[in-house]
Amino acid sequence: MNSIITKNYPIYFKETAYAKLNSYLEDNKFSRIIVLTDTNTSLHCFEILRSKLSNLNTDEITNITFPHGENNKNISTCEFIWDQLSKLRADRNSLIINLGGGVVSDLGGFVASTYMRGLKFVNIPTTLLSIVDASIGGKNGVNLNKLKNQIGIINNPSMIVVDPIFLKTISQKEIKSGFSEMIKHALISGLSYWNSIKSIEHKNLYSENIFYNSILIKTKIVDEDPYEKNIRKILNYGHTIGHAIESFCLTSNNHEELTHGHSIAIGMILEGYISTVKLNFDKNQNNTINNLILHNFKKINFSSNDIEEIIKLIRFDKKNKNGELNFVLLKEIGKPVIDQKVDIGLIRKSFLYLNDIKPVH
Repeated sequence: MNSIITKNYPIYFKETAYAKLNSYLEDNKFSRIIVLTDTNTSLHCFEILRSKLSNLNTDEITNITFPHGENNKNISTCEFIWDQLSKLRADRNSLIINLGGGVVSDLGGFVASTYMRGLKFVNIPTTLLSIVDASIGGKNGVNLNKLKNQIGIINNPSMIVVDPIFLKTISQKEIKSGFSEMIKHALISGLSYWNSIKSIEHKNLYSENIFYNSILIKTKIVDEDPYEKNIRKILNYGHTIGHAIESFCLTSNNHEELTHGHSIAIGMILEGYISTVKLNFDKNQNNTINNLILHNFKKINFSSNDIEEIIKLIRFDKKNKNGELNFVLLKEIGKPVIDQKVDIGLIRKSFLYLNDIKPVH
C-alpha cells in the first residue's frame, strides 16, 4: 500500500510506517514518549509496538493505561491521564502515541491537545473502525454524560501508523463494527465502492486493499473541508440517529450495549427510510442496503418509550441549528445531501419502519 499524504499529516502502512515513526522519534528527540492504551491494547498490542521501536531503549517508553470501553470516554478518564502526565513530568516536548481503537484515539488526541496547551501525538489504530474512520481527520473528544463527543477539538496527529497485524487481536464483532463505516463510505461515495463491498465476506475484511479505499475516501473529504463547514458533513450519514442509539443503549436496562458500528448500521436503516420519504431515494436500492446491514448486524426493535428517549438525545446532536434537527440524507448512492431538516414525526415513523422489517438470517 502506498503512503497517503494528506494536507496535514501522512498515513503510513506496515514496515514503511515503523521506519518513518522511528525516524520521526530520532529526529525530534522527545523528552518523553508516552504510549496511551486501554486495558485491551495494553495486553495485546503494546509489546508488538515496543518491538518495532528499534531505536529506543525500554525505559524510554512509558505506558499509561485506562479501562477499555465507551463508558470510559469521559472527562474523568482525561483527568486521570492528565494527572499521570503531570506525575511523569511530561513537558511540551513530550509525545503521546495513541495505541488503540476509536476511544483511545478520540480521548488520547483530546488529552494531548489540551495538556500544557498541546503536545504532539501519533495515532496507531488497532481496530478496523479506527483504521478507516476514528483515527483519521483530527476529531478528538469525549462524551458528556450520555451525549457522544460533546466535548472536543479538531487537531491533527503528526502521523498515522497503520499495521494490519493489530486486526488479529480483535473480535469479529469489532471487525463488523468497522465494516459499518465502510458501508457508509460506499453509500456516500458512489456505486463503484458500493459494488465492491456489498458481497464481501468478513474474512476478507483483513485485506488491506478493502480498507485502503475507505481511508482514501475519508482523507479526500477531510482535506476538502477539515472543519466540517460543508462537504465533511456527509461523513455523518447514519450518525444523527446512530449516535443517539449508541448513547441510549449504553445506559439502558432493556438493551444490550451496542458497538459504535452496530449503532451506525441501525442509524443508516432509519436514515435510509427517511431518505426515501424526503428525497425519493429508491426503495429497492434501500432494501438492498438494509439486507446487507441486517446480514451483518442483529436487528434491534425499540419500544415507544425507547424511541422518545432516543429522540431526546437526537436533540443534542451537534449538527442541529436553531432548534431544528439536521440530517445527512441520500438522494442516490454517491449523492448525499447535507442540512436536511427532519421533523420528529418522520423520525418516529422511521423507527416503526425498522420494527416492521423482518430480520435477515
